[in-house]
Amino acid sequence: MASVVFYFQVHQPYRLRRYTIFDSSTSYFDNQANERVLRKVAEKCYRPATALIAELVERHGGNFRVSYSLTGTIIEQFRRWAPDLLDRFAALARSGCVEFIAETCYHSLAFLYSRQEFIRQTEMHAAMMEEMFGRRPRVFRNTELTYNNDVARVVEDMGFEGILTEGADHVLGYRSPNFLYNPPNCGRLRMLMKNYRLSDDIAFRFGNRSWEAWPLTAEKFTRWVDQINGNGYVCNLFMDYETFGEHQWADTGIFAFLRALPDRLLETGKNDFLTVSQAIDRYPAAGEVDVPHMISWADTERDISAWLGNSMQANALHDVYELADEVLATGDETLIDDWRKLQTSDHFYYMCTKWFADGDVHKYFNPYESPYDAYINYMNILDNVRGRVAAARAGHSR
Repeated sequence: MASVVFYFQVHQPYRLRRYTIFDSSTSYFDNQANERVLRKVAEKCYRPATALIAELVERHGGNFRVSYSLTGTIIEQFRRWAPDLLDRFAALARSGCVEFIAETCYHSLAFLYSRQEFIRQTEMHAAMMEEMFGRRPRVFRNTELTYNNDVARVVEDMGFEGILTEGADHVLGYRSPNFLYNPPNCGRLRMLMKNYRLSDDIAFRFGNRSWEAWPLTAEKFTRWVDQINGNGYVCNLFMDYETFGEHQWADTGIFAFLRALPDRLLETGKNDFLTVSQAIDRYPAAGEVDVPHMISWADTERDISAWLGNSMQANALHDVYELADEVLATGDETLIDDWRKLQTSDHFYYMCTKWFADGDVHKYFNPYESPYDAYINYMNILDNVRGRVAAARAGHSR
């Protein structure tokens, strides 16, 4: 039997407003644009997709299961502009068929620069999930599936039992992402690795009429999943939730595909659906996978060059985390929240100068004309943050 493990990432950043060196406002975020994007994606994706997941859970009597992570930034935006969606996700949690996992609250790359900030943001998010959905997460996913052995050890020390990451070929070698693995020097933590070929067939290739496998039907996809039987335990389908209705528009047939898939997968008797924790509980590890260098689910390289591939990104990331101690020392909740929203990985993604096969992904909801425009705007805002820190420090010294 192959267990299908659906995991959906739900995230929107707080996009920055245009901010010049002459600007002195502490209002950094373009909330008009943020509201517009949130409402658009809610209509095209979040509402119809979540209604469909609820329909499938009810129709299949507990045999259809999925997992989600919702970033702290999307939750805050839901509260402001689409509170009904939080009610819908809470209803899914009560069904017992939907699991919510932990990540960094601000969808940040904090692990790369500050372990303390990484732990704080992860604890914030886990507490938020427990408060909203009634259960403390057992499984963790780092921002953009960024991962290495060091991440695994810190996450295990925090009490998590499982971690998601990319099934990158250069990491797996001859092995398959359709098994669970242990990280080195971890006693209990299990790795669930994304089957990127089958995931990307849905997330990126579904609506591509020039793709040799188009059109992708539930029957065809079921045959591909069936091939795992005898050569794996799980089919880890990890993707952005916006796949349904936003990346792949409704007229591609993506919702009809999702509606039909559980019927086809379950009727063969060869497959079932599990949440990420259920997969960890059911299946043993097939061995150890050593990941000494950072990987992610981004681009064809599956590395972190989408956020750290040029000097602008490296400089911006260094500078925002260099402020950590001083910002936190102010005790100013608004300043701290602003600083953490500036850590969201999207800001650095917009500065990316790579334009390979996945270039269109970098353009998704990108508010800037160029990566250089993104960098200048970001650094202008960061300079204002420094001024606020200096003012707070001067006030404390009086």
